[in-house]
Amino acid sequence: MLPPLSADEERHSAALAELIRGELGSAGGWLSFERFMELALYAPGLGYYSAGSTKIGSGGDFVTAPEVSGLFSRCVARQCAQVLTATGGDILELGAGTGRLAAGILSALAQEGPLPERYLILEVSADLAARQRALLAALPAGLRAKVVWLERLPPAPIRGVLLANEVADALPCRRFVYEAGAVRELGVALDAAGAFHDAVAAADPQLRRACADIVAQLEAPLPEGYVSEACLRANPWTASLAEALQAGAILLFDYGLPRRHYYHPQRAHGTLRCHFRQRVHDDPYVNVGVQDISAWVDFTRIAQAALEAQLSVSGFATQAAFLLASGLDEFVAAAASDLERARLAGEARRLVMPEEMGEAFKVMALTRALDAPLAGFAVQDLRHLL
Repeated sequence: MLPPLSADEERHSAALAELIRGELGSAGGWLSFERFMELALYAPGLGYYSAGSTKIGSGGDFVTAPEVSGLFSRCVARQCAQVLTATGGDILELGAGTGRLAAGILSALAQEGPLPERYLILEVSADLAARQRALLAALPAGLRAKVVWLERLPPAPIRGVLLANEVADALPCRRFVYEAGAVRELGVALDAAGAFHDAVAAADPQLRRACADIVAQLEAPLPEGYVSEACLRANPWTASLAEALQAGAILLFDYGLPRRHYYHPQRAHGTLRCHFRQRVHDDPYVNVGVQDISAWVDFTRIAQAALEAQLSVSGFATQAAFLLASGLDEFVAAAASDLERARLAGEARRLVMPEEMGEAFKVMALTRALDAPLAGFAVQDLRHLL
């Protein structure tokens, strides 16, 4: 049972639902799930990421790794330091959440170096940008001066590091179902009471090709009634990141799987998940505009798009393996007291244990003009699974 909405949340959700119903009517009564998800998350002034609400942290809907522990930022900073030593330049973070990762990285690099010339933040949520500004204002003046907010990717490619922590999972995705050996698209329609529900339509050529490519790489055919997602926007998104990088690395942190595992026959209901006040559920049609909607990342799709954009796939590992290779145990052991060490050890367990974030979350490195092996992937290399 989900917690009830407040009166303000009820009004907000009702306004967005009415907007979507209007678009449904104009479209003839059916919308792709991709478009529904886009409106639910990003409709100007009403979408989940476009409107003000506490999204991240213990008082929000979900908790990200930088919120769990500053250890995460210190480990990421160490990998950034290796890249910046080779390339110089900037760090660009996409979707910087509360700003905690940025603050942690800058603080760590101020001690261990090298610092980036600038720390760029591209944030689509005005609410989150305001939280970032408030948190980062507490940094020393020299570090705070390095932070620059952007409205779009830089017009000229940068040297350095691009970071995306839990960004790709929020790209609007399409949904499909296999019926009688053929793919059909799962979209959204209204029932007699005006509520949103799943509605099947013929798949267009783009979705049919995407699903054919997926099935061709699987070891077993998909069973009858199999439902899943295909995030076709991941391809142009990855290409845009490639265009933004002259030399250096793109580091992606997200929950996801290689394709053969993502589309396993036993995963017959897809990976779509919704977050509302620390509850996870699978109904995207409730609490529209006040809950997060996401889907696991098909890292094989990201890797293929990266190769097409002339990037190298230079690392793929679980979050646990990446953090351990980046000094997690070292940071815990260096704690100033037994009490501090015990606290950090508890936080580290949340980051690396399989039943927590350690296995479900993966880290992928995409590089250009960077030849040295990345230290964060020295413990584990899962690229053969892609």
